[in-house]
Amino acid sequence: MESQRDTLPAVGQGVYAISVAAELAGIGVQTLRLYEQHGLLTPARSAGGTRRYSGADITRLARITTLTGEGVNLAAVARILELEDTVARLREQLHTAQGAPRRPPAAGRA
Repeated sequence: MESQRDTLPAVGQGVYAISVAAELAGIGVQTLRLYEQHGLLTPARSAGGTRRYSGADITRLARITTLTGEGVNLAAVARILELEDTVARLREQLHTAQGAPRRPPAAGRA
């Protein structure tokens, strides 16, 4: 018998339709499209061109909604996300270079 872990999609695999992603993030579909227009996230596309959001996209949406809820404008959100992505990449490179096992990010960090 397969475990549930074996049947769940990978974190980066796009499986959620736009309406489901919007509902999971607690935002409207038009808001989600706006975030995409501003380059805050780029969902995968099906062969037919339908947006498919991943678990990682949903996590990123949660971060975006937190920042916008704090009054941060979309240009600043884009810069914050860019910097956070850079820090995460650099941490991964450092851990790899040191031969240390990769640690998951602390709660609340992307």
